[in-house]
Amino acid sequence: MLTVSTRTLNILAAVFWCMGGIVLLVKGGSLLVEAYTLKSGMYWIWIAITAGPCIGSLKGKFIFSKIFRRNLARIRSLDQPKVWQIFRPWFFLFLAAMIATGVTLSRMAHGNYYFLIGVTILDFSIAIALLWSSSIFWKQKAFAK
Repeated sequence: MLTVSTRTLNILAAVFWCMGGIVLLVKGGSLLVEAYTLKSGMYWIWIAITAGPCIGSLKGKFIFSKIFRRNLARIRSLDQPKVWQIFRPWFFLFLAAMIATGVTLSRMAHGNYYFLIGVTILDFSIAIALLWSSSIFWKQKAFAK
């Protein structure tokens, strides 16, 4: 029941990873706009725009890429892959905790310029790390059977 090909799971994993990156870019962008409306002349906005992607590139290359590769290898090793095996169960628990933390930080940051900048850097860095590491999927043709 609900058995899928490893190709399908690989594609779902890559789409999931990319969607997370896009959502965080949009969220970070909206926080940055709010920070700009609070203090438009401050240089911290430019620091957030450059620091987030720089940190994210490093995280993507050295941390998230390893996680993504391990997940693709795990998927390849499955005999009869099921849709819910796209990630390990602990990953979904970790993801729920990260989403809850991100939502809480964003709500706490409203109206506080420096807190908004900090959460924006965090969001941008995770977004770029997710998008960077998802490139493994496209480069290595992980979608092949």
